[in-house]
Amino acid sequence: MNISFLDLARVNNRFRGEIDNRIRAILDKGWYLQGEQNDAFCAHFAEYCGTRYALGVANGLDALNLVIRAHGFGPGDEIIVPANTYIATILAISENGCTPVLVEPRLDTCNIDPDRIEAAITPRTRAIMVVHLYGQAVQMEQIWAIAEKHGLKVFEDAAQAHGARYKERRVGSLGDAAAFSFYPGKNLGCMGDGGAVTTSDRQFYEKLKALANYGSDRKYHHIYKGINSRLDEIQAAVLDVKLPHLDADNARRRDIATLYRDAITNPLITLPQTYDEDAAVWHVFTVRTERRDQFQRYLADQGIQTIIHYPTPPHKQLAYAEWNKYSYPITEKIHREIISLPISPVLTQEEAEYIIAVVNAWK
Repeated sequence: MNISFLDLARVNNRFRGEIDNRIRAILDKGWYLQGEQNDAFCAHFAEYCGTRYALGVANGLDALNLVIRAHGFGPGDEIIVPANTYIATILAISENGCTPVLVEPRLDTCNIDPDRIEAAITPRTRAIMVVHLYGQAVQMEQIWAIAEKHGLKVFEDAAQAHGARYKERRVGSLGDAAAFSFYPGKNLGCMGDGGAVTTSDRQFYEKLKALANYGSDRKYHHIYKGINSRLDEIQAAVLDVKLPHLDADNARRRDIATLYRDAITNPLITLPQTYDEDAAVWHVFTVRTERRDQFQRYLADQGIQTIIHYPTPPHKQLAYAEWNKYSYPITEKIHREIISLPISPVLTQEEAEYIIAVVNAWK
């Protein structure tokens, strides 16, 4: 049996007819940017997340950049961020001239450890950027309390956690603003690049909307030095078709994750933990092993494709050479041991059971 890590053709072909109809309507109308498809999706996505507003942008990195920029943060300002996130979270902070302050995660959930945040706060700290990594919502109660105590903003990098919940609230509504990516492999993915920012703050939303459109609040009138970052009509249409199916797709991911967690018994494998099943939408199913490279080769030999999310932590990347001398032991352990098994709404029961059998047979 050959099992790809993620079969995007199978994922998207389920909606092929409706997507074709939407694209045909766009082509017939000849309107490709900032049109009715974008308006519809953003309204539906805001409602889904539980916020007043959603703004479609070109990609997830732009969404992160704009969240920081629209709040007016820049050189001299510090933003707390988990040390083990994907580098895009940190790039957005650097792009705005701010200083990323890395905080170690919890080993069990791989999300930022709230117990470590307060020690990282200085008079220059302006915000806490939480990352709902691998599809599990961060435990927010303590973070809210810290932010209120110190007068900080709370931003969400929700790029991997579309639909995840914390205490009945969906990610995207758990802070002052949230950034989403709709990269094709996400739980809610388009067929190219795309992103969004969600918020319930009208003043922030209006500034955000202008910044993303050349700094313009109306045609040929520019009040900010903005950028060009827009979600095009075709991608908005694809997302609007898929959004009503997101909860069912996430439920299927949970079923597979439950099967894996119940049936994988190999003592060489450490399984992921969750504090609440509703909090996890299992964007990826990550396990850890001290013999990762050997394990990955073994799975490949058995026809199972895996991916490492991520092999090198941000503070060991050449882009941040100034950090290379520092050590974040928990982060480094995660990046050294982690490997992701196939999980998706279209993974079959037979495929999942084959993966379990192969994993359990590894010695």
